[in-house]
Amino acid sequence: MRLTNLLHFTENHRFCVYRDFALSSLDYKMLSSIYQPMIGGYAVSLYHTLYQQVPSDKTGYAGLEQQRKLFLSLELDPGERSRKLFIEQSSKLEAVGLLQTSRIYMQDEDDYIYEYTLFCPLSPNEFFRNQHLTLLLRDKIGKFLLLSLRDELTMPEPAELTGADSENLSVPFYELFRLNTQVIDYELEQALYEASAGKQAAQALDVTTKGYAYADLITRYPRESFNRIYVENLKYKPETMISINMVARKYSLTLQETVRLLDEDGMFDEDGELQIDSLQYKANLYFRQGKKREEERERFLHRAESGDSGGNTADSEEGARSVEMQYYLEVPAFLQGSHNEHQYNSLLKNEPYTLVLQSFFTQGPVPNGVLDIFEKIDLNYKLKEEVINVLIHYIHIDKRSWAKSSIEAVASDMLGKQIASFEQAVEYVRQRLQFRQQAAAKAAAAKASGGYAGKGKARTAGKQMKPQIPIVQNKGQTSRVTEEELEAMLRKAKKLDEMFNS
Repeated sequence: MRLTNLLHFTENHRFCVYRDFALSSLDYKMLSSIYQPMIGGYAVSLYHTLYQQVPSDKTGYAGLEQQRKLFLSLELDPGERSRKLFIEQSSKLEAVGLLQTSRIYMQDEDDYIYEYTLFCPLSPNEFFRNQHLTLLLRDKIGKFLLLSLRDELTMPEPAELTGADSENLSVPFYELFRLNTQVIDYELEQALYEASAGKQAAQALDVTTKGYAYADLITRYPRESFNRIYVENLKYKPETMISINMVARKYSLTLQETVRLLDEDGMFDEDGELQIDSLQYKANLYFRQGKKREEERERFLHRAESGDSGGNTADSEEGARSVEMQYYLEVPAFLQGSHNEHQYNSLLKNEPYTLVLQSFFTQGPVPNGVLDIFEKIDLNYKLKEEVINVLIHYIHIDKRSWAKSSIEAVASDMLGKQIASFEQAVEYVRQRLQFRQQAAAKAAAAKASGGYAGKGKARTAGKQMKPQIPIVQNKGQTSRVTEEELEAMLRKAKKLDEMFNS
C-alpha cells in the first residue's frame, strides 16, 4: 500500500472486503507453513481478519464499516504508529499476491473508501513453479527445509503410472444431460450476467481497452526485488509501458501475471532496458499453460457458444490505427453478421494475432499445431503483428490448408518480399488473388478452344504416319485429239526427223 499522506488513511475511514473463494484445509496449511515464514505471523493474522469479514459460507462483499473495527481486532491503538504498522503488514500481503488494496474517492463526501480484495493462496504445485516466491522462502527457511515442505505438501505419481498412456473415459456433459434451449429466460440471463461480470469488470483494469498503468504495476511489485529500480524507471518510459501492455493484451495476462513476469531474472539488461523478447517468450508460456488448463476443463463441460463481445474492441481502443478505405479487405462471410468492413479491418491492423486466430476458429480453441507455427512466425521470423493478421485472412479466403507447410510457405514468401506493413500485406494478397484468377481464366479459355482439336490429335497420335508422295496434276486439256490434229502432229514429227537425219 503506497500512501503519501497518512491523514488519508485513518481508523475513521470506511472500508469493505471482497473475496470470491473459501479457504480449504490445504489453503490453511499453505498459509501457516509457506506464507507465514515469508511475511510473518502478524501479516497472516491481518489476512484472516479480513477473510472473516465475509461469512465463511458465502462469497462477495462485506458491508461498509469504519477501519476502527480492523484496528481493534488486531489490538492496534489509534494513531500514526498503528497506521504505519497496518500499512506495512498489508504491503507484505500485497507483495506475495494475497491482497489487493484499492482506494475509491467519494465526491459527495469528499473522502476515501478503501476496498480490500483477497486472493486464495497458491496451490503447492503453483507455488513451487513461482521462482521469486520460492527463492524468498529459501532465503527465510533454507534450502533443505524448503524441499522437505515440498515433499510434505505434494504426493508423487506412482512409479507404475509414470510415462504410461492413459485413455479418457469421462462422459461429456451433453452426452448425459439435455437442456431445454427452446425457452429463453431473459430475466435469469440478465441476473446471472450482472452477478458474474459486475465484479470482474471493477476488480481489475481491462487490458483490452486502456492497458495497465504504471501505478498498477509499481503498487503490486515486490519491494525487495532486484528489478524494482528498473520498474520504477518505467514511469519515465511510456514507450516501454506500451510494449508491456501490448504483450499483456496479446497473451491475455492478468495484472498479477504481468508483475510476476517483470520480476523474473534477465527481464532487464544492465542498463535497465526491458528485454521484450524474453517477456514475450515467458508470456507465451503463461498463455499456453492457461489454454491447456482451459481445454482440460472443457472436457467435462461443453459450454454453450456465446456471442463474441471482444470483436469491437478495436473501435474503442485509444490510439488505434485507422485503415484507409483503399486498403480495406473484404469481410469473410461467417463474420459479416458481427463485423462491418471498418471493424474487421481495424481488427486486423490493431489486434494481436492470437485474438484474430480465435475469431476464425469459432467452434472451439485454436489447435496447438496452428498456434505453434504462428508463434514461430511471430517470435522467430519477427513478422509484424498486422502482417500476420493479413496472412490469417489470406489463408481463409484463399481456402488454403491450415497445415504447417502451407502457412510457412506464405510467410516465407512475405519475408522474402520484405512485407513490413499492413498496406504492403494487403497489396501482396490482392496480387496473389489476381494472379490466381488470371491463371484460372487462361486455363479455362485454353480448354474451351482446343478441346476438339486435342481429341483429334489424340486419336492419331498412336498411328504410324506414311510418307506423302506428291502427284503431278494434269492441268491441260482433258478432251480427245481429232484426226486433223493428229495428221498435223505426224507431219511435224516427220519434218523434224528429216532435219536430224540430214
